[in-house]
Amino acid sequence: MIQIEHLTKIFETPSHQVLALDDVTLSINKGEIFGIIGLSGAGKSTLIRCINMLEKPTQGSIYVDGQQITSLDKRDLRCARQKIGMIFQHFNLLSSRTVFDNILFPLEIAGVPSAQAKSRVNELLDLVGLTDKAGVYPGQLSGGQKQRVGIARALANNPKVLLSDEATSALDPQTTSSILKLLKDINRQLNLTILLITHDMNVIKQVCDRVAVIDNSRIVEIGDVLSVFTNPATPTSHSFINAVVKNDIPEDLTLAKIDPQRHPTRLIRVSFIGSSAGQPIISSMIRRYDIDVNILYGNIDRVKDTPFGNLVLELIGEASLLDEAMAYLRERGLEIEVLKNV
Repeated sequence: MIQIEHLTKIFETPSHQVLALDDVTLSINKGEIFGIIGLSGAGKSTLIRCINMLEKPTQGSIYVDGQQITSLDKRDLRCARQKIGMIFQHFNLLSSRTVFDNILFPLEIAGVPSAQAKSRVNELLDLVGLTDKAGVYPGQLSGGQKQRVGIARALANNPKVLLSDEATSALDPQTTSSILKLLKDINRQLNLTILLITHDMNVIKQVCDRVAVIDNSRIVEIGDVLSVFTNPATPTSHSFINAVVKNDIPEDLTLAKIDPQRHPTRLIRVSFIGSSAGQPIISSMIRRYDIDVNILYGNIDRVKDTPFGNLVLELIGEASLLDEAMAYLRERGLEIEVLKNV
């Protein structure tokens, strides 16, 4: 649905040039929720503004639904933008117009007949859960309600792509969750492609199918969200994920002295994902093998509907039994890392 090829954006200043995007190539599939995450200044906002041509790229091409928008003249670009919805961090609502009229505004600009336009607004009010707020003004709304108006307005012209520019960063966590759920529902109901930029990995975790990590103007990692969360390939990805998921083992556990007097002892990390997270594999292992097990540390989280996590276990018993117990865990799809072996 969106194809970006060798995109570069350089801002000119009186004293020097600023490289905002450096040879970015990216493909976003129809009907997916695709996230782009990066720190402030990494280039993510510039990227999304290039996709709807609010910023003109210095080099490269952008295709939306097969149409190369970087080569369009002003008239054709205006038409193309009607199929690219945009929601903003700070809502950008017209304070002098009611909720109904804010959603109506892009339809008026597009020249949609009045009766058809009003019918469409009523559909959208129902979709975002604001039918009872049609006649009120933005100043009377909460932040979450304002963003729902912004989403409805972005959907007014039946876009093929919805761009979200930090749409939840001004909202509290509970409201953020409700807005993300709404976007998820819209994606499923309308099969709408959503491109979402954020600096919050929690947002990526809750709704995205795939994610690209942007750092210093370049895309440094792309993958499905679960793979990036469970096996980040770059330091940038690792730092974002550690902010929301504690995969690192506490240092005091790896440095702890183990008393080998009882039996040979191993300190292992067990990583699990998907269906294995809900199965009693550890208790089955204990019943099967004559070993003692101490659970020293553990956590579990979810990416969309898939659980994943890890445990740190102290296994105590005969060396041969420890080998068999670890093989048993591996056979059931768990990843095992030996942290210490005494």
